[in-house]
Amino acid sequence: MVKKIILDCDPGHDDAIALLLAHGNPNIELLAVTTVVGNQTLEKVTRNALGLAKVANIVGVPFAAGCSRPLVRDVEIAPDVHGESGLDGPTLPEPDLALDSRHAVDLIIETILSHPPKTVTLVPTGGLTNIAMAVRKEPKIASLVKEVVLMGGGYHVGNWSAVAEFNIKIDPEAAHIVFNEKWPLTMVGLDLTHQALATPDVIEKIAQIGTKPAKFVVELLEHFGVLYEKAQGFVYPPVHDPCAVAYVIDPAVMTTQKVPVDIELTGTLTLGMTVADFRMPPSEDCHTQVAVKLNHAYFWDLIVEALEHIGEVDYDAE
Repeated sequence: MVKKIILDCDPGHDDAIALLLAHGNPNIELLAVTTVVGNQTLEKVTRNALGLAKVANIVGVPFAAGCSRPLVRDVEIAPDVHGESGLDGPTLPEPDLALDSRHAVDLIIETILSHPPKTVTLVPTGGLTNIAMAVRKEPKIASLVKEVVLMGGGYHVGNWSAVAEFNIKIDPEAAHIVFNEKWPLTMVGLDLTHQALATPDVIEKIAQIGTKPAKFVVELLEHFGVLYEKAQGFVYPPVHDPCAVAYVIDPAVMTTQKVPVDIELTGTLTLGMTVADFRMPPSEDCHTQVAVKLNHAYFWDLIVEALEHIGEVDYDAE
């Protein structure tokens, strides 16, 4: 069965792979791509998203720019992990896809309302500002969305602080809204994504595809690896965001555990922590679950197959 998704992202090296995976997998129907401030400024991540559309020959899908700052806090970006462009390394082609005239929040709402109930999955891979704004502007979408599968948080792991993950910490108020809505929510956090390492054998498999999009991904992963080792100390970079898309494609790619999760908003040292309460069996009405263990080989097979499905794309780099 084809899964309909809206990808809300802030490309970003791993967002780029998430977008290519969503486009290249035949079981995903990409309804819309929306951008939000996060890894870099809104202007930069939006430009990156449009350039990626050309890399993968994504046509007929609306791309819309969203919120340029968090709900309450100042903008916080990650140039040490993603570079000054947000996607340093490979050269992006000049975009030729025009942005949708709608604000991303409106595109999200209108897309959900225009499809049958429980058929559209929201896949946020950046800060949750757009999603929070959408459900506040049109509360009925909370009961219409099939599920929310987000990359963010960590039930035992942080990276932007000792206990908080970047996507949650940059807009914890938005995360609080999203996690406390009663839609089904799967948190694909650092505990899971730190297992999605781009090891040399993985990069070699992608290189063997031989197409321009595959070569683009190889350059992207190699540069991301250099940045990530310097910033976070990983020998091989964890590729976070495609894990959320992979779960939508086939939940069997990872194991999950139902558990209540809430967002810390007032802690001096714990702001943005995704607090998962494992003390008791979850209640019947628990609507949140967390990803626990990744099938590493299957995950990367999905990405290789998506790149093979995209095939050769003839684009001119800048």
